[in-house]
Amino acid sequence: MQRLLGNCGVKNAFPFFGIPSRPQLGPFEQQVLEALWSRGTATVRELLDDQKITQAYTTVMTTLDRLYKKRLLDRVAEGRAFRYSPRQTQEELRRVAMVEGIRQLLGSGDASSLPLSYLVEALGTHDAQLLDELQILVEHKRRELKKAEQE
Repeated sequence: MQRLLGNCGVKNAFPFFGIPSRPQLGPFEQQVLEALWSRGTATVRELLDDQKITQAYTTVMTTLDRLYKKRLLDRVAEGRAFRYSPRQTQEELRRVAMVEGIRQLLGSGDASSLPLSYLVEALGTHDAQLLDELQILVEHKRRELKKAEQE
């Protein structure tokens, strides 16, 4: 499964496939979020001190506030500033984006087999071994569902 989803970097997972229920992220928001993932937590000053982000203090502060309002960050008061931390790991956010994108594709109104055929075609074109991995995942999920029905 990691191979199926792991090749899609977080930047490819944004902007959440255009789903209005999920926040869209601009390039600078992504950069700030990635900086927080690498640090764990940070204040505006700490992010600027790392020198990976070169925008003005107020720009970084506004961007962190936007990410907080989009429910992607938590924050706690620390003196006159806030300390921000991501609510989800990079992998968790990537998974949510992927699952929602696939759900949107399946709910697109087409016959459900048509989007699935697109997925199979894309996997086969990208890497034929992925088709084998997809088959293993499907069989594993079928066993899980059958086991849940029996309980």
